[in-house]
Amino acid sequence: MGNEVNDHREGIVSSSTRWELDLKGRELRHGGVPVPLGSRAFEVVEVLVRSAGAMVTKGELMDRIWPGAFVNDNTLQVHISAIRKALGADRGLLKTASGRGYRLLGDWTTRSEQSMSESVETETLSPAIPLVARALPVAGTELIGRANDMQRLSELLSAYRVVTLTGPGGIGKTRLAMEVAHQFCQRNGHDCAVVELVSLSDPSLVISAFASALGLPHGGDSVSPVTVARAIGERTLLLVLDNCEHVVEAAAQLAEAVVHNCPYATLLTTSRELLRIDGEFAFHVRALDVPARESLAPNEMLDHSAVQLFIARSKASGGMGDEINPSEFADIATICKRLDGIPLAIELAAARAATLGLSEVVRRLDDRFTLLTSGRRTALPRHQTLRATLDWSYDLLSERERALFRSLAVFAAGFTLEAAVAVADRSAVNQRIAVDDIASLVGKSLIYLDRTSAPERWRLLETTRVYALERLRESGEFDIKFRRLAEFCVKLLSASDDRLTARLDAERGSRMAPEINNIRAALDWAFSPQGDVAIGTQLTICGIPVWLAMSLLVECRERVERALNALTPDTELGPRVTLQLHAALGISLLSTTGLQRETKLVLSKTLAIATELDDPNYQLQALWALWTCCFNNGENLTAEPIAQRFLQVARRAANPADMFVGERLLGVTMHYRGRQVEARQHLEHVLANYIAPGDGQHVLRFHYHQDILARAMFARVLWLQGYADQALRHAEASIDDAQTSGHVLSLCYALAEALCPIALMTGNLSSAMQAVTMLTGLASKYHLDFWGNWGRCLEGNLLIEGGDTTRGMEIIRSSLNSFRSAGWSMRFPIFLGVLATGLAKTGQLATALGMIDEGLGRAESNGEMWCFAELVRTKGEIILQSGTPGAIAAAAGSFQAAIGHARNQGALFWELRAATSLARLQYAGTSTDDAVVALRAVYERFTEGFDTVDLITARSLLEEAGAI
Repeated sequence: MGNEVNDHREGIVSSSTRWELDLKGRELRHGGVPVPLGSRAFEVVEVLVRSAGAMVTKGELMDRIWPGAFVNDNTLQVHISAIRKALGADRGLLKTASGRGYRLLGDWTTRSEQSMSESVETETLSPAIPLVARALPVAGTELIGRANDMQRLSELLSAYRVVTLTGPGGIGKTRLAMEVAHQFCQRNGHDCAVVELVSLSDPSLVISAFASALGLPHGGDSVSPVTVARAIGERTLLLVLDNCEHVVEAAAQLAEAVVHNCPYATLLTTSRELLRIDGEFAFHVRALDVPARESLAPNEMLDHSAVQLFIARSKASGGMGDEINPSEFADIATICKRLDGIPLAIELAAARAATLGLSEVVRRLDDRFTLLTSGRRTALPRHQTLRATLDWSYDLLSERERALFRSLAVFAAGFTLEAAVAVADRSAVNQRIAVDDIASLVGKSLIYLDRTSAPERWRLLETTRVYALERLRESGEFDIKFRRLAEFCVKLLSASDDRLTARLDAERGSRMAPEINNIRAALDWAFSPQGDVAIGTQLTICGIPVWLAMSLLVECRERVERALNALTPDTELGPRVTLQLHAALGISLLSTTGLQRETKLVLSKTLAIATELDDPNYQLQALWALWTCCFNNGENLTAEPIAQRFLQVARRAANPADMFVGERLLGVTMHYRGRQVEARQHLEHVLANYIAPGDGQHVLRFHYHQDILARAMFARVLWLQGYADQALRHAEASIDDAQTSGHVLSLCYALAEALCPIALMTGNLSSAMQAVTMLTGLASKYHLDFWGNWGRCLEGNLLIEGGDTTRGMEIIRSSLNSFRSAGWSMRFPIFLGVLATGLAKTGQLATALGMIDEGLGRAESNGEMWCFAELVRTKGEIILQSGTPGAIAAAAGSFQAAIGHARNQGALFWELRAATSLARLQYAGTSTDDAVVALRAVYERFTEGFDTVDLITARSLLEEAGAI
């Protein structure tokens, strides 16, 4: 290897790779071009070069670079990574001996460097006083939520010469910098000087403030960044430059002079805008951690640093005692989220809560700039109110930047470059200017790039956006900018031919989901007194695919109703617009409020308009919804001809797959009418042949994934036909498919129609409870009242099966009353049978018989015959329990009738239950032959499901009777 270098005035060069290490100037160069490298990383390279290719252990490196200081492996690894990054394509020169140390390859030789001295100013200043450690400001309160940041910054200060803390006003840059500086200097024995720039109004005063902080003379023409830097010389020093943004150019010149002239000095700066000098590492100070939702448990809330800060400051202000009411945590979470986790805003809110109370602070957050005032008297003026903090940043902008900043306030969901240009009204020719100004606003910490969204988009923090909206109103451009937002959203959501259309495209709806809050903001303006109803109606129609794709049915209904109510007789939007609005309203009513009469009227009007316009697609939508409306009301006799008409229209439609949607409707209708053989034929045909349109049309036109629904209903048919194992597999597959699709309504359907009832009837109560919990949770989250009521009925059924009869009956009664209020009576017969069973368990036999008769009457009148056999069997059990004269004979008659109904329907499962009840009755009366033989004949027709409750019960009875 080459010669070992001992003289710091020598240069070290590798002839094979053109790398050069300037020991005097402490600079790494490649081909004569300087390569940025931190001070500590430079020292690591120097040690490795001097080793002449030999391995240097980690311990040796730490002892030589940080003598006497405790340094962990992570800190050393930071520098190693920085060296490899600097070497670039030659990173292979730095080799790792796993777990032991490092070596630097290459034929390194040495030469004298005579031309290293700079030709710049040669005058120097002598320190007026020795540079010693100075007292950093000591905080009076604990720094909350910054432990990880402090650890990371400590490592960065060892790896880089300049570290800049950047972020919006009030984020806590200064406080964090002082804490880090204090710990870093204390641990490493560094001197420290703090240069506070906030009070400077003239950039020319920066150098004087810097010299003053170092105890240097700061008058005369001889004072310059270079002369002050040379006064520091080779002292080991941490310099903190605080609040640089308003004098950023002068601060950058000073920092660069220190980097070039002070090899052992490190700079820690705070600024809302980066210095943009060589070797600078940008550390973006993030907001404190806020709870994802207000419903978290108190112990989970306390895991979030924003909540911790609010509570700590509230207690210090006397607004909160040691014991916090659990109900208060939701308000605390709301405050922290609405204030973006910004420490200054949270501290101001905590102070206000001490005098106004939590709920009042939450209520007044929309007027936060009036609310959040009266900070600490000793705080900087711009930190005493939330508005003053943002005023500081706004006043530093150019007029062009201010205009763009105000325009961006309209974007509640963030924005793309295309959107920003459209709202700012800058032509495509000037997009480059917009890009530059957006970059400038990012650099000044007023907007940020959200890398979690796809594609990436820029955003304003909520507090910053509220401030920008105030400025937008003051400018007189509020309505102009929101009109442009509405026009942009219409263009974005409309079809490519730029015509007003509601082409339902699931992929497009999902793609537009990130724009949902922008759409909402534009609609709120459009239907405001200063808005424009025409463009609001256009945007409502264009937004329908987005709401449907996101299962936001309540919002879809409310937005469409608002548009319809805003239309006047003078509004000329044409019959197609009316058709589109009524179709969307009918579909959303169908799955939300469940108001059956209102829903039918809206859908009937939709069908009439679609028929008049000869639009088969909207006819199919209306027919599907009308069929669903009748079906969900238990009107199966009415639903069947609607399904047949759907098939007739589908034959004229452009998409052949529509035929299978109609066949699914018939299959479902046949199942509920008790014609299981026909139902199975239709559903099997759908499952074997249906291919969903690739553009997701069926999901949005017919509100569900058709294959998932067909499979769920097929599982029900299999269960009734006695194929319990296959039924459960298909039910679980429908759940898996629904979860994979992410479609909430399809998942609710599969849970309610298939998995829960099948698990319940086959005796798997734990699986049934999991399904019910998921169903009611989804219904609550998405405000789906229809599915919520159904889920609670199933929950009541489970409780009765599990022995909590009274509570179970209360839940079912309440849920059926909710169905009645909305005009729905679907599935009443089966749940009335469950109620009757519960009443019988509690000894209310007369009421139970009345309840079962009501269920039987509903089933016959509406054609909901699928459970008729089970209701007849249940009536027999109640009669038998009464013990009245003739009860045994009457019960036996009910069981025999139930067997006949089940056999005629092809419902082997109901037949087994009825045969078991009859065999149990006759076996108890010692006349066993006919009933037991009949039960055995039914039992032997089963080929699977032998571990289900009913088959286990039947087998036990047969074994007891000696029949098997």
